[in-house]
Amino acid sequence: MIKLLTKKEPEKSLLKPLKKKAGRGNSGRITVRHRGGGVKRMYRIVEFGQKKLDIPAKVLALEYDPNRTAFLALLEYQDGQKKYILAPQGLKVGDEVIFSEKAPLKPGNRQKLKNVPVGTFVYNIELEPGQGGKIVRGAGTSAQVMAQEGKYTHLKMPSGEVRKIFNECFSSIGQVSHPEHRFKKLKKAGKTRLKGRRPTVRGTAMVPAAHPHGGGEGRAPIGLKHPKTPWGKLAKGGKTRKKKWTDKLIIQRRKRKKS
Repeated sequence: MIKLLTKKEPEKSLLKPLKKKAGRGNSGRITVRHRGGGVKRMYRIVEFGQKKLDIPAKVLALEYDPNRTAFLALLEYQDGQKKYILAPQGLKVGDEVIFSEKAPLKPGNRQKLKNVPVGTFVYNIELEPGQGGKIVRGAGTSAQVMAQEGKYTHLKMPSGEVRKIFNECFSSIGQVSHPEHRFKKLKKAGKTRLKGRRPTVRGTAMVPAAHPHGGGEGRAPIGLKHPKTPWGKLAKGGKTRKKKWTDKLIIQRRKRKKS
């Protein structure tokens, strides 16, 4: 577990207001139900890409971020500029990290996938070169380098899926901090409300006009042969992944857990 060694206020230049949307889309209508309320937060501007190549940065502090499950590391470069990055497990205050095409294999260092040895664990991985880290960013997650093949690197994802990523993409060495997040319990309804989640209601408790499962006398069963959401999508067992150009990069699908 990372011990937070600082209680100082976050850097003002690295913060911006986080406007509440409460589950509404660009038209202002609710697109995601059961969202609203919650504690007022400021967004921490995190550097998911690699802006300063070959320039070492010193870790000033490890800080909590209310917007994500992992901790953040506050870096200071030699020119005095400060940036936030996702903190890996094992990073300490006073350590140095570097973003380079071929950096030393230390937690927090960032380098191209083609230079990462097989068996190494990485996180905050790009999907396209120069895009910035997009996947494997949640608390305690990491992907393992399985093989190098031509212009691709084979990665085993946290889900168990094995896929090919362009080896010119950058990734950070190590595992994302705060792996014990998965064991955290909210303990009371108020904690959920503080996170901005409102109560949910069972579909079977609604009237037929409000939900496909609604209506009937007493505890009537689901009336449909194939249960659907209010928007007509299959609610049980239906595949939701659309055809994507990245399908050809998947070598092995994730294994479904038996319930």
